[in-house]
Amino acid sequence: MYRKAIEELKKWKMSPRRKPLILQGARQSGKTWLMKEFGRLEYKSTAYLSCQENPALEALFDAPFDRDRLLNGFQLLCGFKIEKGSTLIILDEIQDIPKAITALKFFCEQAAEYHVICAGSLLGVSLHEGISFPVGKVNFLNLYPLTFSEFLMAIGKEQHASLINVKKADASLVKSFSADFKEFLRYYFFIGGMPEAVSAWVETGDFAEVRRVQKELLRTYENDVSKHTTKETANKIRQVLYSLPGQLAKENKKFLYSVVKASARAREYENAINWLKNAGLLIKVFRTNKPGIPLKAYEDLDAFKIFALDTGLLCSMTNLSAKVLLEGNRLFTEFKGALTEQFVCQQLISEFGIEPYYWSSKDGTAELDFIFQNDDEIVPVEVKAEINLQAKSLKTYREAYTPATAFRFSLADYEDHGVLKDCPLYALPMIREFLKV
Repeated sequence: MYRKAIEELKKWKMSPRRKPLILQGARQSGKTWLMKEFGRLEYKSTAYLSCQENPALEALFDAPFDRDRLLNGFQLLCGFKIEKGSTLIILDEIQDIPKAITALKFFCEQAAEYHVICAGSLLGVSLHEGISFPVGKVNFLNLYPLTFSEFLMAIGKEQHASLINVKKADASLVKSFSADFKEFLRYYFFIGGMPEAVSAWVETGDFAEVRRVQKELLRTYENDVSKHTTKETANKIRQVLYSLPGQLAKENKKFLYSVVKASARAREYENAINWLKNAGLLIKVFRTNKPGIPLKAYEDLDAFKIFALDTGLLCSMTNLSAKVLLEGNRLFTEFKGALTEQFVCQQLISEFGIEPYYWSSKDGTAELDFIFQNDDEIVPVEVKAEINLQAKSLKTYREAYTPATAFRFSLADYEDHGVLKDCPLYALPMIREFLKV
């Protein structure tokens, strides 16, 4: 799993501008496993240090920073000698010792020959709460749930994954195995990409066990909310989180505060949304009325959609029965195709690092599911839950802005129409050929 992330970590290791690395991602997204696996694969030894409930380590960072004293302390805690360049130093749950975050600047400037990587379950939240942060002195890597192609590899379908995950895929060969891909995609929609849920499926083949794991993950997130916020804020955060299915089930998926609570106002719930975003538990996609360069300059901060961290967790929130997996393509159309739109958003971000927006015309008569910046062009994206390829909004957009490339994702087979590329949902990585991101 996480082959792409391992490759990014290898690049970090070899970079002449390497700085201490912060690995960001939601709780239970596999950060600890990834750091340890990277250490096992790439280093002679790994010095794993958890900052959670570790008084000795906290005391070590509490004194003035000194390279020899810190390294000697690490060695005493780990029980072996730390060697520069051949030992990976891991500081896990680093947000529990704020001074350890501050110390990353020290490692960058005065101990750069030592390789330091750190992570924390709520690190994104902590960094927005006033912790002294070493700006410009660290590298970042975001970790997301497994992509569909990574999921295929995890369940033993490496050949299927390699078929779609190349620079220029063989469309006719992909078409030949479309029935397989659709079945695996239904599994992915239900199971999702959270490592523990995927492992549960691989080990047991039991959808009930997968759902149990997903429910436990959601309870863990709720416990984090209760532990790290006030009772009032925690209640608002839960309300926003569990409004997700209702938000996405609307025809117009723009976030409405009234879906959270009838009398809700933006100022009451803005902090709750940001907490969830910083914790990595939801994705916020802003609207733009004008597809200009840079796209971020034209975002409308008052209009946005929110998506879940993961398709499987979204299914769990709705208590969607595993029986739907047996009902053909029904899963893709559930609550107005929300799962399909969630899937595309999730894959664009995790597979390609794309920052998606959505577009609506100024008169409100047309709306595109997503648009994104691809170097010096803006690419429109239409998402269809079935094989129906009617796309009025995409047509309106193309007539108004004449994009060089447009994508339409559905269950239909791959077809290159020139500007418009029809791509199967299960073969989304095939768009890599046309991307510069």
